[in-house]
Amino acid sequence: MISKEQKTKIVTDNQAHPTDSGSPEIQVALLTERINLLVKHFGDHKKDFHSRAGLMKQVGQRKRLLEYIKKQDVSRYEKLIQKLGLRK
Repeated sequence: MISKEQKTKIVTDNQAHPTDSGSPEIQVALLTERINLLVKHFGDHKKDFHSRAGLMKQVGQRKRLLEYIKKQDVSRYEKLIQKLGLRK
């Protein structure tokens, strides 16, 4: 789980404007953080297949959001990918 402080920091780091709280960029950043936490979890709990199904669902959601951003504006997409360290 992401703590409230972590979530607030992620939202403020990815806001397009001061009242932005749910843009696709913020959603992708939050999903990336949750995915990273789950990947660390699987280092210790290799047989946790129920959580692995949730991980796959989150990865798919992030992929769809990234495709949406790319379709809307390629420069926003590239900036987000670089900022989050995805697609090396």
